[in-house]
Amino acid sequence: MITNGRTAPLVGNQSECSELAQTPPPRRDRENAPGAGKRGPVGGASPQRSQWGGRARARARCRFRFRFRSRSRFGAGPAPPVAAIMEPAEAEFLAEKELVTIVPNFSLDRIHLIGGDLGPFNPGLPVEVPVWLAINLKQRQKCRLIPPEWMDVEKLEEIRDQERKEDTFTPMPSPYYMELTKLLLNYASDNIPKADEIRTLVKDTWDTRIAKLRLSADSFVRQQEAHAKLDNLTLMEINTTGTFLTQALDHMYKLRTNLQPGESAHSQDF
Repeated sequence: MITNGRTAPLVGNQSECSELAQTPPPRRDRENAPGAGKRGPVGGASPQRSQWGGRARARARCRFRFRFRSRSRFGAGPAPPVAAIMEPAEAEFLAEKELVTIVPNFSLDRIHLIGGDLGPFNPGLPVEVPVWLAINLKQRQKCRLIPPEWMDVEKLEEIRDQERKEDTFTPMPSPYYMELTKLLLNYASDNIPKADEIRTLVKDTWDTRIAKLRLSADSFVRQQEAHAKLDNLTLMEINTTGTFLTQALDHMYKLRTNLQPGESAHSQDF
């Protein structure tokens, strides 16, 4: 709250509010103001009117402070929900910061961005840029995109077969393999050889890992374990089952709490 160019505190006690209400506002000389002679010797407003206006403003400030203090103490309703799990669009936004190689067809000096310097750009010379910039240049037909080394049919077949053989999660070639595959195949499929086969292989690997994750979560809940550790999971995979798993564990905890001996029968509502 701004008062006379200063920031007034939002919470005050009763004595402070009474002092503000009894203190007359500072008198402002308006003799030199334009049109002062038309409204009176002091700018048109009588001292009594200015005094009552200042008291009204002070009382309004006190009421605002009391309402703010009451809300902060007793609460003004349920707090807004806070998202604990990231949305898929947020994970995709993080994936757009990964570096890929492009071959530009234009000339440009080094550019300075918040995330770092990029360039220089010379026609025919490969340069690494973030995915978001590569997609933007590709949409304007300013570059040719070179797919990552792991985006190859033979390598992806090995990754898929290895994932099917192992009971645990195997390391992925990129922490954003699913997001990068979607982005690059949607905007630069003409620069990626065998794009349809690559899409199918990545989808098969994704399905295998999600099935493992569901089995691990089911075993974790059935055995009533307190904690678990899973390695080599990506952010998108965690967010896929994170919401369901946390809600399931919350319900399981409430069921165990209500079914303890000595609890009353009416304590089953949750």
